[in-house]
Amino acid sequence: MHVLLVIFGGFLLLGVFALFGRLWSTGSSQLPTALLAFIGTWLLVSVANLWVGISRACYTVREELPILLLVFAVPALVAGVIFWRLGR
Repeated sequence: MHVLLVIFGGFLLLGVFALFGRLWSTGSSQLPTALLAFIGTWLLVSVANLWVGISRACYTVREELPILLLVFAVPALVAGVIFWRLGR
């Protein structure tokens, strides 16, 4: 359940970055830049989630790495697809 909540939080954060990318555009769209910033920020948040799982929940790195990949990959792939579609 925690994994789904974190992924949902990733989609909310993606929405915030996309909104600010649209709102703060001057002339050309800043949405691609906002999407790239989201991917970097989401990587940091995902690694922080990994650290909490290891230090607080007493999981091993081996147990947490697949969760890190899932938590990071789902919202980051959506952001990457949007970025790719904007570039076409």
